[in-house]
Amino acid sequence: MTNSQNFSLDDELARTRAWDDDGFTSGYADLDEPDLDDTDLDDDLDGDLDDVEVGYDEDGDPELTVGAKDLAERHALRRVDGLRTELEDITEVEYRQLRLERVVLVGVWTEGTVTDAENSMAELALLAETAGSEVLEAIFQRRQYPDPATYIGRGKVEAIREIVQATGADTVICDGELAPSQLRNLEDKIKVKVVDRTALILDIFAQHAKSKEGQAQVELAQLQYMKQRLRGWGGNLSRQVGGRVAGGAGIGGRGPGETKIETDRRRIKTKIAKLRRELKEMKGTRDTKRADRRRHHIPSVAIAGYTNAGKSSLLNRLTDAGVLVEDSLFATLDPTTRRTTTADGRVYTMSDTVGFVRHLPHQLVEAFRSTLEEVADADLVLHVVDGSHPDPEGQIAAVREVFAEIDASKVPEIVVINKADAADPLVLSRLRAREPHSVVVSAKTGEGIAEALAMVEADLPRPGVEFDVLLPYERGDLVNRIHQEGEIGELKHTGEGTRVRGRAHAGLANDLAAYSV
Repeated sequence: MTNSQNFSLDDELARTRAWDDDGFTSGYADLDEPDLDDTDLDDDLDGDLDDVEVGYDEDGDPELTVGAKDLAERHALRRVDGLRTELEDITEVEYRQLRLERVVLVGVWTEGTVTDAENSMAELALLAETAGSEVLEAIFQRRQYPDPATYIGRGKVEAIREIVQATGADTVICDGELAPSQLRNLEDKIKVKVVDRTALILDIFAQHAKSKEGQAQVELAQLQYMKQRLRGWGGNLSRQVGGRVAGGAGIGGRGPGETKIETDRRRIKTKIAKLRRELKEMKGTRDTKRADRRRHHIPSVAIAGYTNAGKSSLLNRLTDAGVLVEDSLFATLDPTTRRTTTADGRVYTMSDTVGFVRHLPHQLVEAFRSTLEEVADADLVLHVVDGSHPDPEGQIAAVREVFAEIDASKVPEIVVINKADAADPLVLSRLRAREPHSVVVSAKTGEGIAEALAMVEADLPRPGVEFDVLLPYERGDLVNRIHQEGEIGELKHTGEGTRVRGRAHAGLANDLAAYSV
């Protein structure tokens, strides 16, 4: 045994006695190891968790909310900008990092002003960065309509190819939904991967979906998009061979005449049918919960709006939900419902929903229809608008287009103009004049939150039956139900019992009828 003369059992046992609960020992302080402090361990997350909610446990110690933990988990692995993945030296094998995808943005401007086109490209750049890309160049051109063959025209394709070669980009992202033929023609001519706006949004959704239902919805949308864009390369277009089943096509094949791409398309259809069955079962669970709220006459409020308008921040401010908050597009996809009460004790629910965006892919609307039904079935919609955005009116129009698509246009609406702390006062005044039934708030500072809550309570559906009852003191359960489900106009405690006047729904009014005055 080497170095046996330096080994002492007594010394080693003495060191183990000094171990604390975390597995560190003060007996090794002489080994020049750096001190491990909790503050040092959290330094990397300080920048990401500055704006998150921090709760407190029973002992009064700080405790991260569920949203803060989700945000820390999301930022636990980051792509490092500027590092190459190619190995140039064998000694670098342990230090390889993920490289950001380098992209060039391309748009076609068919209508609107130049400002509209620039805002659309800026939003596309934010989407690309959210998906984990580095934007190198962004160009757009004026056309009456996109070129049916290449989207941007033959001459511009050559210009894009030169830009890609000069910048070293590996992906081109187009600000629109490309037909399969346009996608194929662009990739053949530019010689790099081409992605359209729909595929980019689907990629972001796939990264951020957490729940089983959300992941199934995103996968369904991706498969529906992919089914029409399968492309055969080499053997994918050849006839199937091998095996003795189905004339040499192998198990699951339909004979030697079926190509590989046809087999792939058939398997995608099978997977789509399976996902739709699973989502139908999940929809049944959601419908059961919604029916239970209706049976107990609990009003529901849905928070909807453009992506990154501050819906989750507003939910946290109104209900202390503690959900994930991040300054990025589509940070949260899974709906969150919280139970809350009005100032006079009435119970209602408030739900956060997936954010909308211009030209929201039709596949996503169909896949997320069960989730978006939370908006259509709500008693009141809080339409959140980013007051600091360059084009808030465009955001409002885009969201209302989706409302119309999911049959939510007739739901009562309160326009909540968020981010008042960063918005131009002139823009806020313009929006207030354009939307009379609106309120200006700041979910970050708390400005206007009390006014928003007052508007919500005033617009909640009122019970339809008036009552005037004298309840014995032993019927405190009915008084509690009136507080939760009804509306109290007057309450007095007398010698005979509790005199209550107010409004209630039909079921509660029937239970109170025996005590009418």
